[in-house]
Amino acid sequence: MAHLLGAENLSVAFVTRTILDNVSLGLEDGDRIGMVGRNGDGKSTLMRLLAQHSTPDSGRVTKRRDVSVGYLDQSDVLDGDLEVGTAIVGDQADHEWASNPKIRDVMGGLVSEVDWHAKVSSLSGGQKRRVALAKLLIGDDDVIMLDEPTNHLDVEGVAWLARHLQQRWRATEGGLLVVTHDRWFLDEICNHTWEVHDAMVEDFDGGYAAYVLARAERDRMANVVESKRVQLVKKELAWLRRGAPARTAKPKFRIEAANELIADVPEPRDSLALSKMAMSRLGKDVLDLEDVSLTIDDGEGSERRLFDDITLRLAPGQRLGLVGVNGSGKTTLLRLLNGDLQPGTGKVKRGKTVQTAVLSQEVRELDDVRDSRVIEVIESEKRVFAVGGKEVSATQLVEQLGFTNEKQWTRVSELSGGERRRLQLLRLLVGEPNVLMLDEPTNDLDTDTLSAIEDVLDGWPGTLVVVSHDRYLLERVTDSQMALLGDGRLRDLPGGVDQYLELRRAAGPMTATGSAASPAVSGGSTGTTSSSSEAELRQARKDLARIERQISKVDAQKGKVQQQMNDAGGKADADFDHIAGLNTRLRELQGEIEDLETQWMEAAEVLGE
Repeated sequence: MAHLLGAENLSVAFVTRTILDNVSLGLEDGDRIGMVGRNGDGKSTLMRLLAQHSTPDSGRVTKRRDVSVGYLDQSDVLDGDLEVGTAIVGDQADHEWASNPKIRDVMGGLVSEVDWHAKVSSLSGGQKRRVALAKLLIGDDDVIMLDEPTNHLDVEGVAWLARHLQQRWRATEGGLLVVTHDRWFLDEICNHTWEVHDAMVEDFDGGYAAYVLARAERDRMANVVESKRVQLVKKELAWLRRGAPARTAKPKFRIEAANELIADVPEPRDSLALSKMAMSRLGKDVLDLEDVSLTIDDGEGSERRLFDDITLRLAPGQRLGLVGVNGSGKTTLLRLLNGDLQPGTGKVKRGKTVQTAVLSQEVRELDDVRDSRVIEVIESEKRVFAVGGKEVSATQLVEQLGFTNEKQWTRVSELSGGERRRLQLLRLLVGEPNVLMLDEPTNDLDTDTLSAIEDVLDGWPGTLVVVSHDRYLLERVTDSQMALLGDGRLRDLPGGVDQYLELRRAAGPMTATGSAASPAVSGGSTGTTSSSSEAELRQARKDLARIERQISKVDAQKGKVQQQMNDAGGKADADFDHIAGLNTRLRELQGEIEDLETQWMEAAEVLGE
């Protein structure tokens, strides 16, 4: 592979802290690299150095003379006085750029809902991000560097971006470097992972799943298996192995090694036990929306029907994920459930013992404690807490979410955005609500912190509602998903996020109002498959959804049989013939699951997964 760019002995220090210390690395043709690490460890700094947008204290960045680099910063770099069209394509006439299928694909995937003639300064933060991303992607750069590209993108937008980057170059051409907390996205597009920590960079083969396994193996070899860090890694790895079948179909994920590593790790959560705990805390009635409709002002002098006779009943201990396009009403739905907003028609019923807490997209809830220290904020609520059936002190709980002894005594006003987000969630949890609603909880958080938060949520026995574009988080912490499709309806998703994306593809490009979006330009397909192969792909997708439903059903039956065996074996007068029969049934169910997984992998091969 040809060398594209590299770094030699890079060092960067801020005041008394060293961010990077004599770091040397390289980017080759065909490399698709994801950077992970804690907030503040230097990921964005390293990317700016490699893009030559900043200068190191020592060392140098080299690149091949003919290599061009495209770089998307986290900050807003667009000229606010330009119209959207000019900001993206410059002075090109419509017929010039519209004849390029790659540009049409980018326009349709990112900015089909943005007014082509609007001033950039009038756009929302999410729209500006999409415009900046579109401006970058229509170019022909040899290397693309993206710093948090999935921020402000919904689930559909993230899936489109992953497909675009997968198809942008041939396998042995081009280079990609991305910083993101979206672990599904990392697993989809990356063949290498750089972990930035302790002023150094470690290289791992494969995407996020392979990185988690390799890091766990590295720590085990260093005899730190019992440390808190590796326990979190192992628990996440257990979910990766036992979760969606797609994660086990990838050759880079060494299934045998994963099975051995997680053999002694319990399931991420016992849903039955949590449901029983939730029933005792909540009773049978939680929150119900019955035939609710709501009309809002669309900001242009007219009204839009946001909800049209929707019904939603939350059960004790239910863990629900909500997806939908931006503007479809996800946050508004949370406000209805929390009682902050009343419906136009219909009823909102609230159980007598319900205590709700909402993690909003803002962090203004911490303004009243900005002069307090982190540990003081938590201890003011309580000094001892129950987590996962165990009692932990405030200090232990704060440390579990990444606040070291030193950070615990930092004033809230001095915390970074990610640290404030962590404290915001922690403060909600220690208030002991029994219904928790999280609105885009992954904003500003690194992958390690997300794993720690997921670990805390695993043992939380209340009802959980999560709105997020991070499908990894949704699949990780929720047991069911529903979608707001933008036409006023709320739909159940037995097939999860994949089913939602299939529904959106079948409906074609849609705006949040439910009407068909006007593409930037119409034209021929940019796809590479024939109509007959498209039919095969559609059938394969249907097969995958069907098989996944079957696996879920058989797995549920297997769980019931295992519970029956446990109950029967615990009796003083155990019926061993009955237990033997249950064991035979258990093996039959396991065989069915293995057959279904084989069918799943065959269908996945058709889709190239």
